Amino acid sequence: MLDSKIPPGSLESKWNDYKGHVQLVNPANKRKLEVIIVGTGLAGASAAAALGELGYKVKAFCFQDSPRRAHSIAAQGGINAAKNYQNDGDSVFRLFYDTIKGGDYRARESNVHRLAEVSTNIIDQCVAQGVPFAREYGGLLSNRSFGGTQVQRTFYAAGQTGQQLLIGAYQALERQVALGNVKMYTRHEMLEVVTIDGKARGIICRNLVTGVLERFFGHAVLLCSGGYGNVFYLSTNAMGCNVTAIWKAHRKGAYFGNPCFTQIHPTCIPVSGDHQSKLTLMSESLRNDGRIWVPKKNGDNRKPADIPEEERDYYLERRYPAFGNLVPRDVASRAAKERCDAGYGVGKSKMAVYLDYAFAIERYGKGESSKLGIENADTETIAKLGKEVVKEKYGNLFDMYAKITGEDPYQTPMRIYPAVHYTMGGLWVDYELMSTIPGLYVLGEANFSDHGANRLGASALMQGLADGYFVIPYTLGNYLADDIKTSSIATDHPAFVEAEKTVSDRINQLLNIKGKQTVESFHKRLGKIMWDKCGMARNQDGLKQAIKDIQELKKEFWSDVRIPGSVNEINTELDKANRVADFIELGELMCIDALHRNESCGGHFREEMQTEEGEALRDDVNFSYVAAWQYQGDHNWQLHKEELKFEIAKPTQRSYK
Repeated sequence: MLDSKIPPGSLESKWNDYKGHVQLVNPANKRKLEVIIVGTGLAGASAAAALGELGYKVKAFCFQDSPRRAHSIAAQGGINAAKNYQNDGDSVFRLFYDTIKGGDYRARESNVHRLAEVSTNIIDQCVAQGVPFAREYGGLLSNRSFGGTQVQRTFYAAGQTGQQLLIGAYQALERQVALGNVKMYTRHEMLEVVTIDGKARGIICRNLVTGVLERFFGHAVLLCSGGYGNVFYLSTNAMGCNVTAIWKAHRKGAYFGNPCFTQIHPTCIPVSGDHQSKLTLMSESLRNDGRIWVPKKNGDNRKPADIPEEERDYYLERRYPAFGNLVPRDVASRAAKERCDAGYGVGKSKMAVYLDYAFAIERYGKGESSKLGIENADTETIAKLGKEVVKEKYGNLFDMYAKITGEDPYQTPMRIYPAVHYTMGGLWVDYELMSTIPGLYVLGEANFSDHGANRLGASALMQGLADGYFVIPYTLGNYLADDIKTSSIATDHPAFVEAEKTVSDRINQLLNIKGKQTVESFHKRLGKIMWDKCGMARNQDGLKQAIKDIQELKKEFWSDVRIPGSVNEINTELDKANRVADFIELGELMCIDALHRNESCGGHFREEMQTEEGEALRDDVNFSYVAAWQYQGDHNWQLHKEELKFEIAKPTQRSYK
């Protein structure tokens, strides 16, 4: 079994006890230590800002032209924290419990409790940075509900919370850049980890402007490169999002934890055709006020306004009365798929359900009429006042939907359908966020640690900032305290030379294939295999077939892909080819992991393992562990297990009824 280095003591005291006994590096020694950070989204930018503030010499890398283009900006709905401003029963324990339960009891208790503890600090930090969170009339920060909870704990800035949080982290990062504590490398993509004497000591990057390979030394390396949902081709992720950084580390010896745990988001704009390269997310915050329904009549083609109330099936409210439209994402997604598969879908494709705001507009309108002293307000006045409230809370989301679909969501219900969104799997890390390679840390979505088999909405931003601002400054110091006598290692060291040659050989091999098929065509084919066989539902036969299909696809890719251009120039097709080659290998591992896990849990739904009511059926006796895979060569991985022990949140059959 893997050693996760969980501190002793009660769950509530572990983190404070750890901080009280951890090794420290004094300020003078911090200035001698170099730290590499790959990725500058919320996890990377906050880590770079925090470590730069402490005095470390930080080198931060991103493949975009600015850290502000990190995909963290796409997070819309909010960030969780157990502030309990509403006095509605929230607490650190309840946030911890909701997260463990929402993840279907496949997350590590100690990490999740630490996340809940530091969540309150995150909000204070961001307010101090000037993040414009929404506020109530009395001045307190506003909260709204998200799926999987019965309290309001989600802080938000309209429908652009991720963007506002990233601006806060970005300005903290840029302050350290201006002070000389952080050196920023934009348009650089990490293509290899350099290890010396078993420790991570640097990276090899490709300068995406010149094409030149460059070597960089660090006493430690932090990977903050996000998730790998683009393995499915169509997802809510930006097209540049990839798995390459953590996959190179995986091939170098870092174990990959729970790769098959993929989150399908229930509120996305449906696929409109083969021309699409990505899908658009409509924030889960819309489920806070919107009601989801389909017609009760199979194959009903009437317009939603023509379907009377008694002929509508509010299926989430019917099936899960306690949580209604706010069930967790995996539950809501499967329920939508079930209704559409049964013939009750709406729209031209019939692969969509309605998200209706008519009731919220009416409710808010009546409230505003009362505030204004308007008695017996007419329908038009109520609608006008209600729309103004909805516009203030969700206006940019409604505008985005209208621009994409050409429909007015204030007048007619939105059409939504589930889509690949977040990946709970990632590189395995211990309590200190260190991978199985000493000195290689993994933060945010790039690691596996906090969300189990399903992430609760608004917890991604929470984890990224928690890891960067409040966890890594302590845990990294504990490692580097034993490394203060290690001088900077010159990048002409044989390990750097060998690592660069490995990258160069691979690039030349790709360019010399000179086949006939585009990189994009291979990515699309991989995505279809993954979605059909390892998507919202999986089964044994399908997964076995997917593994064979991906292995054949890999052979075809390395014999018939066509990459125009040359090495020493801007070559986006070459960049994409590198990433798709890694996605193909990852896809095979995801299917192997899904095949081995003979249970249903969270986002991993095996059709053979479900209750009579169609809910996920876990097997806690045989699968209460983290599956951590060690790369052994092409098509070959060894399984290691980290046993999950639940001392406080005892596993039970999840119920949101």
